[in-house]
Amino acid sequence: MHVRTRLASRLDSFIFYALLCVIALTAIPFGTVQPWWEALFESAIFVLCVLSVVEIMLSGLGDTSRYKLLLPLLALLLFAFLQTLPLKGQNASAAGISTAAARAISADPYETRIFILKVAAISLTLALLIRYTKSKRRLSALMFLIIGVGMACALFGIIRQTTQHQATGFLIPYLKPDVGYAQFINKNHFAFLMEMALGLTLGFLVAGGARRDNALMYLSAAAPVWIALVLCGSRGGILSMLSQIIFLALSFNLARPQADMYKRTSQNILLRVGRSLALRVLLITGLVAAIFVGMVWVGGESLVSRLQTVPGEVSQDRTTLGASRSEIWRATWRMIEDHPIAGVGFNGYWMAITQYHDAPGLLTPQEAHNDYLEILASGGLIGIAIFIWFLVLFVREVRRALTTEDAFRRATIVGACAGIFGVAVHSFVDFGLHITINSLIFFALIAMATVNVAATKSRMERRSEKRATVAA
Repeated sequence: MHVRTRLASRLDSFIFYALLCVIALTAIPFGTVQPWWEALFESAIFVLCVLSVVEIMLSGLGDTSRYKLLLPLLALLLFAFLQTLPLKGQNASAAGISTAAARAISADPYETRIFILKVAAISLTLALLIRYTKSKRRLSALMFLIIGVGMACALFGIIRQTTQHQATGFLIPYLKPDVGYAQFINKNHFAFLMEMALGLTLGFLVAGGARRDNALMYLSAAAPVWIALVLCGSRGGILSMLSQIIFLALSFNLARPQADMYKRTSQNILLRVGRSLALRVLLITGLVAAIFVGMVWVGGESLVSRLQTVPGEVSQDRTTLGASRSEIWRATWRMIEDHPIAGVGFNGYWMAITQYHDAPGLLTPQEAHNDYLEILASGGLIGIAIFIWFLVLFVREVRRALTTEDAFRRATIVGACAGIFGVAVHSFVDFGLHITINSLIFFALIAMATVNVAATKSRMERRSEKRATVAA
């Protein structure tokens, strides 16, 4: 029995830290968009799941209620699989497509099956994080990983922007000058990662998760992330970042339990600001104004020029290579009207939209540039119902987690929610969650916001107690 317990404990630790390594490595090659690297990622996750099955057989499954968030994801996988099955009825055929595929709900059953594999791997990642992020020490490790990945990518982007002159790539192929940012081919996808890292760091600080002597360390990590987000010139990223600041200001009262907050209100001016609506509005206005001025100063003329093109994206301007976002959204809506119940299949958007895209541009859109519209187009009302189910469960789990009296745990929840909120805003105009590393970090934030963490002390708390004991 002792050997069995020891083996389970070793597997428990190995799986968690191996999972962190997989997440970190996924960020390297373009955020993992190439098929061969996606296959390696999925294979690594499936291997860790096999090891997890062995660990569960040795130590038991435990409380199954913490896996509630996986139910909508399982329903999504089942629904996507059904979209690939041929429907009964008259035979149909299309050029280059088999009869069975032409009769499926999905416009591209092969791509839908690829979607199933990818979502299955990411869902299993969430399941592993929920199971093995079981202590404050591991929660800290996960938080530092996300902040570290964001900071490393930000520094790489800044270095590449300031030093790249050759047209043959920068360390890895395809990174041409003026194409994308950091290791990402699309600067908007890079902005998604920065929003999550920045939201987590600032939320953790605002919620009081860091001691005063460590606050400068977190600000130092946030600085290059913010600078890179501004320099990349993503308009959606800037909008999301400003939205995160407003979110953090409005959610300031979540930083501490209500009883503790009211007890210390007279001693802390920040808490008095948090209770006053007028002061909070003034604070938000001042913060947004200061950040906007800072963005213009850091981003310079190129950022101002990018911001001036926003009206064209929502107008009926038909001079672009593909089409403005408004053109893409109108075409997507016409497609939704023709497929309202089950959609055109996940990952089938790129093929189905060709029948509805009538802009005179040279390129046909591959995505809807609005993830909510794309969910409705790909899954119809069934897909939206699954999304709402997941959202309701997530909100309930966050509310439950916020009942904790532990300041560190509440701070990680607020920070994770800030990162998630930034992505939720940006997803109205872009599709950054289609990139593997972004979806991985997004689900890692979901795990951070909802996971059950044992009341064990973090490394920083143990060091503080040791110093206090020595001093006494």
